[in-house]
Amino acid sequence: MATYITLLNWTEQGVRAYKDTTKRTEDFSAALNKLGARLVEIYWTDGPYDLVCIVEAPDDETATAASLQLGALGNVRTTTLRAFGQDEMRGIIAKAAG
Repeated sequence: MATYITLLNWTEQGVRAYKDTTKRTEDFSAALNKLGARLVEIYWTDGPYDLVCIVEAPDDETATAASLQLGALGNVRTTTLRAFGQDEMRGIIAKAAG
């Protein structure tokens, strides 16, 4: 499965309902599972982002569908980054080196 790092910021709606954030995380995890993806970890953070999620999904389309479902709820805005592990990066370097 591919790994994705999602940076999230609360919308005004989301921050007003901050007390529900852990419940919303459980709901997000369940929605990911229905798509065939998995919430690996979530962190609530200080700084420019309010939360950071690590998600595994079978492909970019599934990861994008998950972000769209999450964003449509109106509580967060997302920025998603495709992440590559060390072994994956070795393969990328081998392809680039030709």
